[in-house]
Amino acid sequence: MEGLLTRCRALSTWATCSHQLSRYISHRCHHSAPGRGQRLILSRMFQPQNLREDQVLSVEGKSRDLTCKSQRLMLQVGLILPASPGCYHLLPYTVRAMEKLVRVIDQEMQGIGGQKISMPSLSPAELWQITNRWDLMGKELLRLRDRHGKEYCLGPTHEEAITALIASQKKLSYKQLPFLLYQVTRKFRDEPRPRFGLLRSREFYMKDMYTFDSSPEAAQQTYGLVCDAYCSLFDRLGLRFIKAQADVGSIGGTMSHEFQLPVDIGEDRLAVCPSCSFSANVETLGLSQKNCPACQGPLTETKGIEVGHTFYLGTKYSSIFNAQFTNAHGKPSLAEMGCYGLGVTRILAAAIEVLSTEDCIRWPRLLAPYQVCLIPPKAASKEEAAAELMGHLYDHITEALPQLHGEVLLDDRTHLTIGNRLKDANKLGYPFVIIAGKRALEDPAHFEVWCQNTGEVLFLTKEGVMEFLTQVQVV
Repeated sequence: MEGLLTRCRALSTWATCSHQLSRYISHRCHHSAPGRGQRLILSRMFQPQNLREDQVLSVEGKSRDLTCKSQRLMLQVGLILPASPGCYHLLPYTVRAMEKLVRVIDQEMQGIGGQKISMPSLSPAELWQITNRWDLMGKELLRLRDRHGKEYCLGPTHEEAITALIASQKKLSYKQLPFLLYQVTRKFRDEPRPRFGLLRSREFYMKDMYTFDSSPEAAQQTYGLVCDAYCSLFDRLGLRFIKAQADVGSIGGTMSHEFQLPVDIGEDRLAVCPSCSFSANVETLGLSQKNCPACQGPLTETKGIEVGHTFYLGTKYSSIFNAQFTNAHGKPSLAEMGCYGLGVTRILAAAIEVLSTEDCIRWPRLLAPYQVCLIPPKAASKEEAAAELMGHLYDHITEALPQLHGEVLLDDRTHLTIGNRLKDANKLGYPFVIIAGKRALEDPAHFEVWCQNTGEVLFLTKEGVMEFLTQVQVV
């Protein structure tokens, strides 16, 4: 009998544990991507906010290290956290924005025939020694040895690797060209003085494309195509940019252009002609150059953040690695090359630098981590009866507007006032904030819609909100 009681107690304990486990699993499911009937709620987001200046300083270091607006704001609202000098944890909101930016980049690159690949970050020293860049790059290369004594670097760029890859293909025909191969990967540079947060860091994300053409004329045409795609990208993001003539630097080649976002904290000095389309990095001009070489008009100077760079390489690398193809006459010819970079994390930070106020982040609308934030009434307030209406509105938006699935966030911190939550939403820069306030108790209910990028405030019925949100663009 005692043995039977022991078994019963064990079964009872197992049943209790099983019930608790099922409740735990059910609870955990809400942390995954929202399915039908599940809601994205703010209280479960991992977002360590440091909303006071002194908190930001304790995270990043000394006050002189916070030298730009984007760095300070991204730390304050929990978009990034420093891991070591020049290296940052990218937190959920930032990763969402970056994934959206990569989708826009993919659309533009694949729209001109780009094919996406992925090359190792670990690059053997011998590739760089062949081009003499192992020594030329100096201390900027992050170098290491494996257990066998073999030297490597963590690649800041991949000209050697991609050219060696193409050279290994011994039966390429001119009919297969051009190749436009690109990747979006982590890059590394041993910055002597990392600063400005993601604008100048030791580890960063970059899109690098490498093109292979059958003739100089075809390569020039490809160069123009990629530059046009870059212009389209920045236009879609709503970012004013300058395409400036630039020096080829350690990459090499015969022609180069930088894509710059004009801003006061920029480290590049640009000469721009107001009378024509000429612009150049001042490094490419003589010290005495005061007039535009194209129209002889006076040049003005501005500062910019470099977010993209294009190079026409010719046969600089293909001749070293013997990257050949068979031409129309059946003879071997060297491929004409170009390389094209976009700083992915730098574009994010530069966009925040350019678009934001001193206190509040503003995103390019396509890149906002979430498009819509819903703020229900405070618990135990006069408007609390409208909380259920806000829940129904959330469900209706996500079901009737499938393009906004995963783009709507519910601020469920109802112990806070609407005003405090609106202030947080303003800092984070959701393009649209919808509030259930006093007018949500009217018949019909009216919701308060804040358009953060324009400062416009609308009062709309549920049907009006739905019609308004149909215009929201996502990628």
